[in-house]
Formats: sequence, C-alpha cells, structure tokens
Amino acid sequence: MESTFSTSLDAIPALVATFRRAVVAHGDGRLQDLSAEQALVAANARPHLVAHAGLTLSRLGRARSEPKGVHFDVLELFAFVRPARPIAPSVGALARALGLDVPASLPEQASVLRQAATQLLDEAAALPGRPMAARVAAAMGLSKWAWAPLLLERMDPEGRAKASPRIDVWRELPEWDEAPPLGQPGSMPVSPEEARAHLAAIVGDGAETRRTQSDYAALAAQAFRPRAHESEPVVVLAEAGTGLGKTAGYLAPATLWAERNDGTVWISTYTKNLQRQIAQELARVYPDQAERVEKVTVRKGRENYVCLLNFEEAAGRLPVLIERETVALGLVARWLSATKDGDLLGGDFPAWAWPYPGFAASLTDRHGECIYAACPHYRRCHLERIVRKTRSSRVVVANHALTMVEAARQAATAENDGDERVAPTLRYVFDEGHHIFDAADSFFAIHITGWEGAELRRWLRGAEGRSARRGRGLVERLTPVLQDEPIELDRLQHVAQMALALPGDGWLSRVANEAPRGAMEQFLSAVRTQVRARSEDASSSYGLECEVMPATDMLVGAAGELKRALKALVAPLIEVAQALRRMLREAPEELAQHRLRAEAALRGIERRAKLQLPNWIMALDAVGEAAPSGFVDWLGVERFDGHDTDIGFYRHAVDPTVQFAAEVLEPAHGAFITSATLRDRGSEEEQAGEGWRAAEIRTGAGHLVVPPVRASFASPFDYGRQTRVLVVRDLNRDQDLIAGAFRDLFIASGGGALGLFTSIRSLKSTYRSIAAPLSAQGLPLYAQHIDALDTGSLVDLFRDDEDSCLLGTDALRDGVDVPGRSLRLVVFERVPWPRPDILHKARRSAFGKGYDDQLTRLRLAQGFGRLIRRASDRGVFVLLDARTPTRLLGGLPAGVEIERVGIADAIAAVKDFLHAPGLAGPAARP
Repeated sequence: MESTFSTSLDAIPALVATFRRAVVAHGDGRLQDLSAEQALVAANARPHLVAHAGLTLSRLGRARSEPKGVHFDVLELFAFVRPARPIAPSVGALARALGLDVPASLPEQASVLRQAATQLLDEAAALPGRPMAARVAAAMGLSKWAWAPLLLERMDPEGRAKASPRIDVWRELPEWDEAPPLGQPGSMPVSPEEARAHLAAIVGDGAETRRTQSDYAALAAQAFRPRAHESEPVVVLAEAGTGLGKTAGYLAPATLWAERNDGTVWISTYTKNLQRQIAQELARVYPDQAERVEKVTVRKGRENYVCLLNFEEAAGRLPVLIERETVALGLVARWLSATKDGDLLGGDFPAWAWPYPGFAASLTDRHGECIYAACPHYRRCHLERIVRKTRSSRVVVANHALTMVEAARQAATAENDGDERVAPTLRYVFDEGHHIFDAADSFFAIHITGWEGAELRRWLRGAEGRSARRGRGLVERLTPVLQDEPIELDRLQHVAQMALALPGDGWLSRVANEAPRGAMEQFLSAVRTQVRARSEDASSSYGLECEVMPATDMLVGAAGELKRALKALVAPLIEVAQALRRMLREAPEELAQHRLRAEAALRGIERRAKLQLPNWIMALDAVGEAAPSGFVDWLGVERFDGHDTDIGFYRHAVDPTVQFAAEVLEPAHGAFITSATLRDRGSEEEQAGEGWRAAEIRTGAGHLVVPPVRASFASPFDYGRQTRVLVVRDLNRDQDLIAGAFRDLFIASGGGALGLFTSIRSLKSTYRSIAAPLSAQGLPLYAQHIDALDTGSLVDLFRDDEDSCLLGTDALRDGVDVPGRSLRLVVFERVPWPRPDILHKARRSAFGKGYDDQLTRLRLAQGFGRLIRRASDRGVFVLLDARTPTRLLGGLPAGVEIERVGIADAIAAVKDFLHAPGLAGPAARP
C-alpha cells in the first residue's frame, strides 16, 4: 500500500553501517558509499534513518559515551507502534517482523529502513488506544524525540495530545483479582505407561515419539511417586543428550501429576533462555491459550518486574530528563499497555532500548522498598498478579535462585505460628541440573560487603544524599502502622540511629581515600588495606583477594567494632518485629488498611534480624580465627576496568549442596534433576563405573538418606557425521597469532562463528585485530564488552544473521540456543581452566585432584553443545590451545573424533567440512 505520508520521510537519508564503512541512501534514490569518518561527519550534520543509533555509530568508531544528534531510529518506532513484540536490533529482523524482503546488501538495508518506517507510520494512524499513545508521543517529544512530530501528525491531527503530554498509562491498566489456593495436593502416582501415553498426546499425532524420549518420560514418572517416609524424597537423576526432547519428556508426567492431584509442580532452570523454551513447549501441553494462561506461570525474581510507583516517579521528572531517558520511558509506557506479565528485564521489552546500564533497575524494585497495599498501584501491580497466579497454577516455571528463595520462605512461615502459611512445594523438576551447585553457592553464601551494607542502610533509613530515587525507609513505612505505639516509634528512631554504622552515600570514595565514616566503613577500609598489602599486583585491572588469616590488628579491631554495632542494631529490630507480630495476632482490626504493610515489614525485618545480621555477626566473630569446618573465608576487592566497585568479607560453604539438600530437597516429596552434562564423562571414576559421583556432588543428591534413581540417555544426533573437533597444535600464546587464527577460521566458515575467551583483555585485542578484515569479507562481528548492547540482544543479532560472528566470555558458553547455520563454528581461545582463587583451591582440596579436570570437561562439553541443536545441523569445534590434555575432551559425546592439526589444516578442514554439499554422511567429510 502506498503511504499518504511518504513525502516527509523522503527528505530523511537512511544510514546503515558495517565496521568502518557506511552507505547513505537518499529519498531520491542516490546512494553514497562512505568511509567511517565521512559517515560520522554526515551523521553529525543532520538526522538519518537508522536501526539502533548507538550500534550504528559505534560501528563507525564513535565511543558509546558520545551521543550526538537525534536520529530517526526505526527500531524505536517499531517498539512504539508494536509494543511488547521484541526483535533483534537489526534491519533484517525489522524486515522479517514487517513482512518485507530481507535485505542482503547495505544499499538494500537502507531501502528497507525507509520502507519499514513508512509502514510503521501508516500503522500508527490506526493504532488501538490512539489518544493515550498520542499523549505518550507528545511527552517523548518534550526531549526532541525525532519521531514525535511524524507520529502526532498521524495519530493526533487535531493537536489535542500536544496540549497534555503525559505517560500516565498506569491509570488504564486492569486490576488483579484474588484466587483461592489449591490446598494440599493428592499423592496419586503417574505410571510409566501413563507418562508414555501423555507424551505421545503432547507431541501430537503427526510427530514421531522416539523410543528413548518415551523411556525418559517413563523414568521421570518415578519422581512423582508418593514418598514412603518424611525427609526421604524420591529423587531421580537423568542425564539426557541434546536433541532427545527432554522438556516434553518431563512435562508429560509432571503435568499429568499436577492435574490428577490438584497440585503444582515447580520447573526450575538456570537461564532465562530455557525458561522461555519451556514456556513455549507448554503450549503443546495446554494448546488452548485461555487454559494455558490459567494453569502456567513463568516466575522470576521481583527485581525483574516493573514497579509502577518507580515508573510514576520517573515520569514526573520528564522535563529534566535527557533525550535517551525520555525515549526509554516513553517506550516503557507503550509496553505497559501490551505486556503479558510486566517482566521488564527478561520478558517482552526490548533490552536494546535502554539508554545506559542501570537505567532499567531504576524502574524495578531492587531495594526491598515495596510498600505493598499502601501503594496506589497495588491492585494493578504485575508482580502481585504473578504471585497470586502462582498459588493456583499447575506449573510454575522459575529459576534455581527463586526456587531456593521460595523454599526458604516456605520454611520460615512454617516455623512462625500466626503467619499466613505459604503452601510448600512438593514436586520439583530441575532442568540444567549441573548448575544447582553454582546457584546454591550464590544463595547460601555470606557476603559482608559495602554494597550489601549500603542496601541494608537504605532499606532502614531510606534514600539519603544525592539519591534522586524514591526511597522510603523502614521508619517512614512503619510510622502509620505504629502511630498509636509511642514506645515502638521510639525504637524505630533508635533503629535509624544505629543504621548510621552502615555505609552511606559515597562510601566507596571515602574508603578509597582512607576517610571512612561509621563502623562498617572502618571495617571495609581495613579489608581493603589488608587485600592491597597482600596482593601480587595491587594495581591490577582485575579483582583482588587474600585470605583472612593471619588478620591484621586493624582488621580484627574493626571487625569487633562492627560486630558490636550490628548487635546494637539487631536488638531494637527484634523488639519492633515482636510488637508487629503481637498487633497482627491480638488486634488485627486496628491495623485495618495497614495490615499488608505490617506483614511485609515484619517479613523484611525478620529476614534481616534473624538471618542476614546474625550471619554477619557470626562471621565477624571468626575474623582472626580459622573458618569453621566446611567453610572458606576470604577478603576481596571487586574491580571493573581497574576501578574498585565493591569491598568485603566472603564466606562460602565448600559444598553448598549440603544446605540445598536439607532446605529444598528433603522437605519435598519428589524431584527430577536433569541435564545433558550431569556426569563427569571421561573421568577416571567414569571409567571405573563411578561417573555419577560428580552428578551427586553438583546436585546435592549424595547428601540424601535414600540414594537417587539414576539413568542416562544418549543423544539421537550422529556427532561423528555432524561434527569435527580440532585441536590446533602449532600456535603459541602470541596474541597476534591467536587473533590471526580467529580471523582465518571465521572467514573459512563464512560466519556463523562463536569465539569464546577466558580473558576480556584478550577478547578486546582480538576484536580490534579482526573486525576490519571480517567486515571486508561481508561478515559482521559483534562482541561482549565492546558493543553497547546486553548479552541477550547480541545473541539475538547473532542468531538473526547466519553470516555474523560473535566474541564472548563465560556467559555465552552455556544456555545459548542458536540452532541452524547461525552457529556452525565454535572456537575456544584456550582451555577454560577454572580460576585458582581461594574458594576454588579449597574445593579442589576437598573434592580431590580431579576437580579441575571435572569442571573443565563440563565447560568444554557445554561449549561443544552449542553447535548441534537439531539433526540437520553440522559444525566444527576448535581449540587453539596446543597444550590441551586429551583427558579433558573425554566429556564430549560418543562418536566424536579428536584431531590434532596445524592451523593451516584446521582452516582448510573448517572450509571443506562446512561448505561440503549436504549431510550425506562420511562422504561429506574430507
């Protein structure tokens, strides 16, 4: 359809760029092929149509901190017109989303940008809810958003919105309703035959149910048997190779048990990516959307969800915000009208739209500041809706950390008479089970750090100093609740006074300048002094650490002072908590509208006064002495780019799964734990028939009274035919040679390549060396720590363009799903040995000399697992480390052949294998 508004767009040139090269397309059809310098001059001279201005200009060499000029970002227009439908930040993704021809060249991309903008502006003229959308556009126009005049011309030709620009979309959001809890579920089992039959129904009549997948579902059914004795759950460990169909396999018995017993199954993962995949798979279990909405809840930590009160406060500052902040708030306002769950950080809001790191966090509740029923948006709160929906869902899809939080909360309410009891979770499925150890390590650790202390002070006293954010401290939140209790109000004031011992605004600068204030800043200063004194290189760009023992007199003295200050803080907090509990029990009618606020404050106080602060006091009591048996203590200074970001004392369990088994598994009735890499394949234990020892260590199953059921299932993929594994034997550690190898391997594969590094410095050096030659070959290169995008958006870009390349670190090694030709080559810079820090050395001592090998085999296996995601995939796995021991490759799937070759032969092998016609078996292999 021809647009009636194309004239104004014709005057705007379109700019697209690769590394150090750009094309500008004018409305009259003229094309300009420009150097980076010429393109930057043009971009500074006038606005252009672009797809992600920050990424486009950084391709041309502009630092991400140099935003100049206002451009017509078509991705922003897409997010405005089609909210809650995130796409990769590329012209190709725009084309696919809008049904346009996908461009193959830069001139074609420039043409598509203009077509996309035209189509989206036409759609804007017919948007549902146009009056509110127009007011949002007018508000965004206050900061000179380029699209505002063009949108208002189409959505508000009479000019009414200009007179009342605002983004108060919260007024139009629906309210949630209470839902009754399910109550205690039944205990009827699911037989293996029933699990097989339900799996067949899920995959559908037209799909083939593989025998191994059916056997897997039958095994998973065992985790849903009734338990015979208290604290003796039925636990099943199942290793299943990639491509088996694990998700449908365990969903079959899990959903059947939930329906049969009127209960809830929590399915826990480590990554958000897998959460999304499970949610998609549940559409086959519950094909009716209304039923799926009723029975399935995807649950994340509260810090992921938008806080409407924080958003309202930010909206009130619109006149003083910079353009990028205003645009982001406007796009959030449009998203609020369409989002399905309010998940701002990992859901359906485009992460590439944030103006800078940390802005999103200002719109969520990361500080425990929620005022619950006292909030004017309480009945519209997305998180409150999700929490209530969780109570009546058949399936809750969560992450490991939240699962542990909920288990701890259930235990806490069970211990306190008078609390509204949280129904315990009786059945779990833990996917990505090899990460349970890591999740438990984070959850059960004790960190006495400046950041944690400052957060606690903020929770108690509210925002101080230069903080512009809303921040109601405990005193302000509880004053209306305790207005008739003068003694308790005095105690609240005493709490606020005692909280001055915690780090205040600007603590990091004061500690660095040896001018600390208060007991905790004094302690942090002593920590920093000892760490710097005992570090090999105190000027290192990376984090520093040292053992606590032998502790300096300064550290021991400061720890004692902090311990006394914390005890003085705990005492009045406990008394306030007792008063709240008494009021809730004896005079609930007097609390009236403040009841929910009182309950929330009570939970927060008891979590801190009965758990966090006692743990800190206990740990501080041991400063100057050896750590308790089974634990490791150390001091650390965290750094980023050579600058201190946090300082603290750390205590971790040598084996955190002991607590996981006791607090999560033992109270449950059954748990199914699965992964493609549970066992330590290739280890001496595996060869001796004891390969499950590693699985039991990493899942906590070895700490249970009743041994777990164990089984393994091979992948259906033919790895011998679909893959090659090459260890390059003739490269030394020279950075130029490594960069050259990456360049030539990526060119040989024609893109679709993922480079994994153990060092950010090496990643950045390689990027600088290879970006230009890859661009000259038409291969886009993206990189963590360089491109101004979050990891998820980088992966979306990489997935979207099958000829692109991506450089990354640990975050890209696991949990990234890129099927097809978009990922056909994985290159490891070197063997990913675990960093031998203080904690790791303690675990190596406890778990044996093979612990390093075990972790490294797991990392290599996870990296290899990125390559083959379906039967039609083929790929090459390359290690550029000649020192790679053969034993570390034993964790790769059966059928994989390891070849040690020179770099020239590796380049030729990559080119020949990936460009051979078809997948006709061994004949396709050189």
